[in-house]
Amino acid sequence: MKRVDIPQSRCLAGVTRDDITPPVGIYHRMWGAAMHDRSTGVHRPLTATALYLSSRHGERLGKDGKVIVALDHCLFRSEEMNELVDRVSSAASIPRDAIIVFFSHTHAAGLMDRRRSELPGGDLIGPYLDSLATKLAALVREARDSQQPASIVYGVGRCDLARSRDYFDAERGEYVCGYNPEGEADDAVVVGRITDDGGKPLATIVNYACHPTTLAWENTLISPDYIGATREVVEQATGAPCLFVQGASGDVGPRDGFVGDVAVADRNGRQLGYAVMSAVESMPTPGTSYEYTGPVISGATLGIWKYIPVSADRRKDIDIWESRRVVIPLKYRDDLPKRDDLERERKQWSTREAEARAAGDDVRVRDARAMVERMARSLSRIRHLPPGDECPYAFDIIRIGDAVWLGLNGEHYNRLQREIRRRFAQTPIFVGTLANGSGVSYLLDSGSYGKGLYQEKVSVLAKGSLDRLVEAIADEIQRMGIAIRGSMSCGGS
Repeated sequence: MKRVDIPQSRCLAGVTRDDITPPVGIYHRMWGAAMHDRSTGVHRPLTATALYLSSRHGERLGKDGKVIVALDHCLFRSEEMNELVDRVSSAASIPRDAIIVFFSHTHAAGLMDRRRSELPGGDLIGPYLDSLATKLAALVREARDSQQPASIVYGVGRCDLARSRDYFDAERGEYVCGYNPEGEADDAVVVGRITDDGGKPLATIVNYACHPTTLAWENTLISPDYIGATREVVEQATGAPCLFVQGASGDVGPRDGFVGDVAVADRNGRQLGYAVMSAVESMPTPGTSYEYTGPVISGATLGIWKYIPVSADRRKDIDIWESRRVVIPLKYRDDLPKRDDLERERKQWSTREAEARAAGDDVRVRDARAMVERMARSLSRIRHLPPGDECPYAFDIIRIGDAVWLGLNGEHYNRLQREIRRRFAQTPIFVGTLANGSGVSYLLDSGSYGKGLYQEKVSVLAKGSLDRLVEAIADEIQRMGIAIRGSMSCGGS
């Protein structure tokens, strides 16, 4: 081999950013064990970043554009999600299917559910969501209108922040959601550096899989969790917005998590930020390949490699633009809970909570409140599922030059991205989950069923759904002209 092609893309790109921090005092209780309802302050601001991408080539110039919105929230229920996308689509005059909202999945932003308007701080949720839609529409319009010729160079860093979080408690004889030192997690940080044709940085895209659950029930501050400090590290170094895309993190989270100390979240975020910058610093100039130019006689005979401008044929490859939305049927689980049963259980736990308060038993109050919350979320999960035995599961797949971008609704076990990247190891693949929310909840690998895991209890899809999705994604990647082949060669690997 005398030439190494650097993974890259050429396209049109526009990037915008805005602060979307909710007001202090808004309803904040994300955790069942939390004893507070309202937020009491702000750790770091929440942001929304819009990235508009479209073709740079020939008859497709500026066509089939996609807008990616990186949003600092956990996720929205179906009603809030559909309303948000509809309003942004209408106000920005952009097709609904062109909008992909990637939730960072921070569990410290607050629970934005209009149904909770009667709870403390809940009166602020509606006005906040209305203002958020207005801000996002303006961001999307600005990103679209600011498009310019751009290049994306891809690299891979390594970070062991994320660890398996399916731990078997041998004394209790059950699985809990917490650090498992023997589990497996993907340590890959896939990074894209976007620059204009003059080399000026426009944005850095970071795709990493790790549940943002550093901060838990003891935290009362609005926070992007570790992602805030990651952005700070990257943006200070590059001078451009850092756009975070959450990977397949259904069974992975930070080793140091479930705390109330924001310093731990910042430490976790810096760890990831430094891994990102390691990849960025290794990236070459766009539009080049790395080629062997021959020997130089010295104390030893040296083999010299240099970055050479790409050929015309190679430029055609990195100009490729193709996007599609794919729908596949995924079977619902046979034992989906019934709405009436969940309503009855919620009332029972509400009664127990009231009894515990009357008795002054804070531990029982906490546990009963957690169960009331669990029933409410289960009701929310099943309320808007499409009827029938199968869910018409839709996902977005975009090929931009050498890279593939995936937009996947729901929370997927880490095996999905490990398997896809193993099969297409020479291709940078952005595995973006929680795309436009999580209407299907968790997708577990087949080996994780039957263990009594939390993720199985709240999932709505049957065993085998993740495997079915992996095969469908692999088929689509091959249809886009990318072959299954060996290890990826790119900056930062």
